[in-house]
Amino acid sequence: MTEETVKRLLSGNEAIARGAWEAGVAVASGYPGTPSTEILETLARMPGVYAEWAPNEKVALDVAVGAAYAGRRALATMKHVGVNVAADSLFYAAMTGAEAGLVVISADDPSMHSSQNEQDNRNYAKFARIPCLDPADSQEAKDMVVAAFDLSERFDTPVIVRPTPRVCHTSTLVETGPDRYQPPEPGKYPRDHAKYVMVPANARRRHPVIERRLEEIAQFAETFVFNRIEWRDKSLGVITNGIAYQYAREVFPQASVLKLGMSYPLPRRMIADFAAQVDKLIVLEELDPFIEEQVLLMGIELYRPAEGTSGRYPHLKSIFPEIGELNPQIVRSHAVQAGLLPPGTVTQPEAESASAPAALPVIPDQDLPNRPPVLCPGCPHRSTFYILNKLKRPVNGDIGCYTLGVIPPLSAMDTCGCMGASIGVAHGGALSGDKERHFAVIGDSTFFHTGVQALMNVAYNQSNVITIIMDNRITSMTGQQENPGSGLTLQGKATSEVDIEALVRAIGIETVKRVEAYDVEAIETTLKEWLKDDKPAVLITDHACALLPEERRKYLPLEVTDQCNGCTICFRIGCPAILKSDQVDPKYGRPLAEIDPLLCTGCEICSQVCPRDAILFREQVLAKQK
Repeated sequence: MTEETVKRLLSGNEAIARGAWEAGVAVASGYPGTPSTEILETLARMPGVYAEWAPNEKVALDVAVGAAYAGRRALATMKHVGVNVAADSLFYAAMTGAEAGLVVISADDPSMHSSQNEQDNRNYAKFARIPCLDPADSQEAKDMVVAAFDLSERFDTPVIVRPTPRVCHTSTLVETGPDRYQPPEPGKYPRDHAKYVMVPANARRRHPVIERRLEEIAQFAETFVFNRIEWRDKSLGVITNGIAYQYAREVFPQASVLKLGMSYPLPRRMIADFAAQVDKLIVLEELDPFIEEQVLLMGIELYRPAEGTSGRYPHLKSIFPEIGELNPQIVRSHAVQAGLLPPGTVTQPEAESASAPAALPVIPDQDLPNRPPVLCPGCPHRSTFYILNKLKRPVNGDIGCYTLGVIPPLSAMDTCGCMGASIGVAHGGALSGDKERHFAVIGDSTFFHTGVQALMNVAYNQSNVITIIMDNRITSMTGQQENPGSGLTLQGKATSEVDIEALVRAIGIETVKRVEAYDVEAIETTLKEWLKDDKPAVLITDHACALLPEERRKYLPLEVTDQCNGCTICFRIGCPAILKSDQVDPKYGRPLAEIDPLLCTGCEICSQVCPRDAILFREQVLAKQK
């Protein structure tokens, strides 16, 4: 380490941001999604970079492509399912290339800690014919981003960098330097129609170029610095990548390891040479048998366990599971089952934890209470779900913190698929002849993401869907990121706010109403009235997220008075601040309610639903006592 460098403790996401900055990124765009969110939040604070939240991932990638076309290094960030939204743009960018480096961060989510699936986005790299890099720690996360930009410019291709949660959110030491690469000033905007205008005739000419490019990258992979062999005992060889490399080193410390920093395209000669020098060869990777299948297609023999000891998923992967995150316990357990480690290597608690695809270690001998997810105290969405539960109509939900409306006792969501699906799914249900009136529930950020087009379709094709847009002025689920309705950009600049009501009317919805999200009666009255006709309608529930600083300053807890008779109605709103007390109503034998003043925000939803006016503010209690 030189005097010009310093070691810092950085999470993988912070390291990715640092690497982008050191690589001279000029423009970065993305959509917040765990586990990728902190990358742009960190990069936005660095000098000389423009960073933004886009309405969705496709827009973000188009922005990055546009900057790269203009000769500026550009970054697009998203979680794995965001690449599904951005796929159209990814594929045309793979065909055209760009004038400057273009890197796409796909933060995959094995075990689905905050996602609806655990797709393996290495497959996107193969599908689009572009390189994919897999960092194993924060240092590699930084260094691989720098290398990805060089790779992008050398081969005129987008590059995917694919961290996973254990890399994104784990902090390790990173050697950083003070210097930022200064790319050359871009020339005039390109007028190369044959390269950048993807009409069919030009696209047909570009396809052979892409195939030759892939062959050249595969040759480069043979000497790529992040593809390396670590020779140790040659009785066992492990081919691995990403975070699985860390598990390989822990579970098989004496084994020789071929660590693939580039998981596509693979260095075929390096793999063949490695395989020829070890007695047994295995592949250790998370999720799909992506590397394993390619190695087998090369005609290289992998170690296969004896019949009956091949582990949990022998039909897809030879040894290790294809579901969920790996961890040392899981790897060790399956290695024992496969005969790679002697029996007794795994302790009983490890064996129990390794049997679960979720991949999280079991804590033995701990009688811990369950802690199910729940809407926050004071959440402005709670009142709407309470009413939807009462109305007993189909509710098509969406991705956001309001997805927790499915949790009892609210139990007010019947479907939830992907960002923006609620309105389209409700529209399809209505058009199918379902005699029940459908509600679609969507948040403001998700509405901007992919809900606008779906609502436009409802208006255009005139189904009777009632859409509820829960406007809490922020993207709450991923940590209060700004969106087009927040009035601020990612970098803190004041900007225009989208008027959702005006936008909805412009789309063609005539029946539109905005109500205070905490007003239980107004929500119930409006929805019941709209159920009487057969026209599309939109209700906008309006209140800022209770966790925003300006809302926190307004907190004033409520109290339960002696008027409570334990009727249990307040428990039905599912607020964590409302508890069953040790006191019991003498007439009905039901526990009385009590309110935790440390959790209560004073939203008054419980007060509104209480039939006995037994929930009041302290001032109201004192006034009654007088």
